Amino acid sequence: KIFKKMLLYDEMEGFSLKKRKLHKTNAMRILEERHIEYKLYEYPWKEDHLDAEMAAVVAGVPKENMYKTLVAVGDKTDILIACLPSHHEINLKKLAQVSQHKKVTMLPMKDLEKVTGYIRGGCSPVGMIKQYPTFIAEDAEHLLEVVVSAGKRGVQMGLKPNELQTMTKGIFANFSSV
Repeated sequence: KIFKKMLLYDEMEGFSLKKRKLHKTNAMRILEERHIEYKLYEYPWKEDHLDAEMAAVVAGVPKENMYKTLVAVGDKTDILIACLPSHHEINLKKLAQVSQHKKVTMLPMKDLEKVTGYIRGGCSPVGMIKQYPTFIAEDAEHLLEVVVSAGKRGVQMGLKPNELQTMTKGIFANFSSV
């Protein structure tokens, strides 16, 4: 169900529970415009704990459902988006194969905001500056809910895998390993 009143926790020493109003992100607005239901998972975050596995633990989401969004560069079509489970590692050779590239490398972190409009720890596959070829780990196809960044640190959104695929024009593929 779409939340109308949203709250976010401020970062303080450790993980604070001080609440403040959350402004909708571009990703949330896009889902709402398309009448796609999503569930918000909010959690306190720290600069040194921005990885998806930690987000899953703090947000209380099973690691199989929490997906991280990684940005890569292919030798043919340039930017590629990869969504994979929080506890998996990206296999760049497999991603190159499924995306029909000879070689794929990770986008330098310094270029992330310029390319996507999002910052590290808050990069959503929905609502990027431009629609890039997106690949979603095939494990997501069998889940009831996949949880991805809502476009802001400390805020994740859960939606049906087929809706994530539709919103990103994504392709389910095998490109990750445990």
